[in-house]
Amino acid sequence: MMDMTYPGVVPMHKVNYDAKTEYDMIQNYKVLQEVFNKLKIDKHIEVNRLVKGRPLDNLEFLQWLKRYCDSVNGGIMNENYNPIERRGKGLKDRNTKGSQKNPKSLQTNNMHNPGSGDTVGLNKASGFRQGKTYGAAGGGDSSGEVQALSKEISDLKFSVDLLEKERDFYFAKLRDIEIICQTPEWEDLPMSVAIKKILYAADAKESALSEAQDYLSQFMPPAEAEAGAEEEAEDVA
Repeated sequence: MMDMTYPGVVPMHKVNYDAKTEYDMIQNYKVLQEVFNKLKIDKHIEVNRLVKGRPLDNLEFLQWLKRYCDSVNGGIMNENYNPIERRGKGLKDRNTKGSQKNPKSLQTNNMHNPGSGDTVGLNKASGFRQGKTYGAAGGGDSSGEVQALSKEISDLKFSVDLLEKERDFYFAKLRDIEIICQTPEWEDLPMSVAIKKILYAADAKESALSEAQDYLSQFMPPAEAEAGAEEEAEDVA
C-alpha cells in the first residue's frame, strides 16, 4: 500500500517477501519505519508486538495503514499499479546487488588469505587422518566395552534362570499340597482348611498363619490346646 501511495519511495529490493523468522520480519519493519521517517509520518511501529503474529495487533496496524493511505489518495486505487511486477522488480534488484557484492568480497578474501584453498585442503586431509586415528583408538575401547557388557548380560541371564528354576520348584511343591487339600475326602478336614487359609491369603501378612492356628485350636482336645498355648508362651518368652 505504501509503494502504491508513494511510488518509488519504498526500497523494494530491501523487502524480504519470504520472511518467516522474527529476524527477517524485524528487518522488513525497519524498512517500513525508514519510509515513515522519510515521509515524516508520525507513527511508531510496535515491531515487538507485530512479529509475534497475534491477529488483533496486526489487524489494528493494517486498519491504521489502510486509513492513512485512503486519506492520501482519497480512497482511489491506482489502476496502473501492478504489485506482482513491483515485487519482481524488487527481487531482481536485490539479486543483482547481491551478486555484485559477492565477487568483490570473495576477491578481497582471497587477497587477504593467499593460499587459503590449499590450507583448507591440508586441514581437511589432516582432519581425515586424525579422525581415522581417533576412530581406530575409539574402536579398541568400544570393543572392550562391548565385551564387558556382553559378560554382564550373560551373568544376569544366568541369575534369572536360577531364580526361575527355584520359583518353579517351590511353586510345584505348593501346587502338590493344594491338590491334596482339594481332594474330596480330605478337603473338609481341619488341617486342609487351615493350610488353604495360608495358601489363599490375599496379602503376604503374618495374620494368615495365626488365623490357621486359631482355626486348628478349635478342633484340638482341651489338654492339647493348653499344651499348645504353653508352648507358644514359652516361644514368645
